[in-house]
Formats: sequence, structure tokens, C-alpha cells
Amino acid sequence: MIRVEQIELHEIRLPLKEPFRISSGLCTERRIMLLHLSDADGVETWSECVAGEAPNYTSETIDTAWFAITEYVAPRVLGVEFAHPSEVDPALELNFRGHNMAKAAIEMGTWGLCAEQQQVSLSKLLGGTRSGIETGISIGIQSSPAALVERVGRAIKEHYRKIKLKIEPGHDIDFVRAVRKAYPDAPLMADANNAYSLSDTERLKQLDDLDLIMIEQPLAFDDIIRHAQLQRALKTPICLDESITDVDKAEDMISLGAGRIINIKPGRVGGFTQSRAIHDLCVKHGIPVWCGGMLESGVGRAYNVALASLPGFSIPGDLSPSNRYWTRDVVTPEWTMDDEGIVHVPVDRPGLGVDVDRGRVDDLTVRTQTVRAQ
Repeated sequence: MIRVEQIELHEIRLPLKEPFRISSGLCTERRIMLLHLSDADGVETWSECVAGEAPNYTSETIDTAWFAITEYVAPRVLGVEFAHPSEVDPALELNFRGHNMAKAAIEMGTWGLCAEQQQVSLSKLLGGTRSGIETGISIGIQSSPAALVERVGRAIKEHYRKIKLKIEPGHDIDFVRAVRKAYPDAPLMADANNAYSLSDTERLKQLDDLDLIMIEQPLAFDDIIRHAQLQRALKTPICLDESITDVDKAEDMISLGAGRIINIKPGRVGGFTQSRAIHDLCVKHGIPVWCGGMLESGVGRAYNVALASLPGFSIPGDLSPSNRYWTRDVVTPEWTMDDEGIVHVPVDRPGLGVDVDRGRVDDLTVRTQTVRAQ
């Protein structure tokens, strides 16, 4: 039985080791919301809300999520008994539209709390079968093709299994072509973050000759129909990210042929219950899935690694080790990757598989609020 009695919200500021640029903006520091959940027996865990600083990925931000959690999401969970964490998702969906990232922060936290209560790994509780996750890297938009080639060369030497190249008009065809010429066998994909429209179809078709694993989310964040039109014009598989907000949207994609791959980010779809439903649907229809990242701290990474241990995650995930982004993470041990490009799932440790450095969190905290069961 799961009954959350208290939730502490912490906003921390965690500087990136290097600026990260995508088509919608530049990030040099992450404002991150961490949640500390506890029950009446003193069992506790941490979770993370992946909402960003600005509404450039979805309509949510850390500030809207903070308000949604304290005013609407937490009151639906605090003091309520759930037999299993999968019961939390329907409780949050009833007469409550949107705010998926706010919902996910608490829904996933209840999975973490249940894993602690049962003294099993989060991966095992979810039904994970993998002990290691092939790992990819996401490389932000660079100033020149040569700079991108150099950055990709470093990633190859670091043994990443998939290399995602962020693109936008003017930083796309020549950039990706230069990388492919330098590294003919590199496992490359492109991520557009909504930067194109159907009028760019002929431009995007030039990527077909560059042997990419996929082109991720080239069109609008809420689009399915136009992606179906574009996919019919491309040989390269389209991967949908922002467009897939729940299992129904995944069904739409499959029915309309709007893509051939799905990036499952649990924060984007409202948590683990929806993530597993999307995973199971894709397995049924032979659609490959992988787990993307949102520049999470080591707390959010723990949840992504657990999700990516499910059997249908056949494409390397964006699960880079802690030192890819942070000089010092907020968890111990920090997440690492071996020389084969594998992040190991902590299947033998209960809960998240890592410990949160409370002192580090307190040092980085700039705002906090506690909500309790009435």
C-alpha cells in the first residue's frame, strides 16, 4: 500500500559544463525541480520534474509545474492509499487536463517510493529485463560543420552507441553531410525539435542519402497529420517525440503512418504508467522505442534508466553519464558509462539505485516548499 504523507519541492540551479543549443534556444544552466516524497513510516525517495525554464519544448515550465504540483497534483495523491503505483495515473487524469510533467514528477515518485517500500530495484518493479543500456549522446547545434565533426569524433572515441545531431535550417544538410563524410559508419541521427514545415520537404529529403537512423520531430510539436505526409516522402524513418503525449497519440501515429520510431520520455507523457502503455503498444506493432533525455540530474536519470530496461527499448537511449553535463551531480555514485558504451542498470540496489546527496541539494536549493497530507 502506498500512501504519500509529505512532499518537499526543491528548486536547484545546476550549471552545465558547456552550453547546449537546440533549434529553440541555448541553455547554460538548468533550473531543476527535485521532489522528496515520504510516507508515514519514514520510507522516502526522490523524483524530478523535467519541465524547463521556458515553454519552448512544451507549454510547461518549472514555474507552472511548481504551481500545478502544489495546488492540484499533490492534493490528489497526499494521504490517499494506492494499492499499486499504476493507480496514480488515472487518479491524476480524471477531470485534469495537461500538465504532464507536473503529473509525472509525482506519479514516478510513487513508483520510486513503492520500490523503496518493497526493497526492490525500480527497474524490477517496472518489469525491466535489461541489466545494461546502450547509450547515445545528444550534440547541440555547433557553429560550423568542422566544429560538429570534431565534436562527433570525441563522442566516437568515448564509445557512444548513437550520436544525435541537433539541426535547424542553415545548420543541417551541410553539417550532417560533413559528419557522414568524416565518419562513414557512425550511428547518426538528426533531431530538429520542430524546426521545419512541409515546405521544407525537398530539403529534408537530402538527408535520405546520409544513412541516418532517424530524423526526430522535424515538424510541429503537436502534429501528426503533416508528419504522415512527410514520412511518405522520406526513406529515413521519422521518430516522434513532442507529438506523443500519451498512448492515444502513439496509436494515431501508427494508424496514420506518421512515424516509424517513438522516443518515450516519461516526463513528457505523464509518467511510467503511460510510458509502459506506449512501450507495450509499440512492441505489439513492431515499432522501435528509445528513451530520450531532458538534461536531467542524476535523479531523473535514475528513472530514465529504469524505464529503458524494459525489453522493447531496442535503440540506444539519451542516457549519458553524469560527467557529460555536470561538473558534479547530486547523486552518488554518479552515473557512468563503460568502455562499451553501456550504462549499467542498478538491479541489485533497491529503489533508484543511487543515493541523493542531500547536502549538495541543500547547497544548490534556491526555493523550497513542503506540502503535507491534511
